[in-house]
Amino acid sequence: EVQLVESGGGAVQTGGSLRLSCAASGITFDDSSIGWFRQAPGKEREGVSCISSSDGTTLYTDSVKGRFTISSDNDKSTVYLQMNSLKPEDTAVYYCAAGSAWGCSLHEYDYWGQGTQVTVSS
Repeated sequence: EVQLVESGGGAVQTGGSLRLSCAASGITFDDSSIGWFRQAPGKEREGVSCISSSDGTTLYTDSVKGRFTISSDNDKSTVYLQMNSLKPEDTAVYYCAAGSAWGCSLHEYDYWGQGTQVTVSS
């Protein structure tokens, strides 16, 4: 059974930082792509950042470049999303997802976690 368990969400003020974690099990982690996606109220789910566990290639959506960093610890089958300089527009439920294809589009991911809330107040 595939499980993706997110943790690390919370409430912070503008300019604050959070680190999200995604612990994966039931997949061949080293051959997988892991992505972070987010969905704000009334908006579509969007890709935030994705990483290829096989070679470390990363992708970021423009709005988070320079502020967010994705990383992978293959020994722990865990992917992290370090979020700095948070803004109110980053407020959303953040989801971790895993897939075998490479990319950062929703349709490329087969397995999804339950999500963790991130709230940034001004």
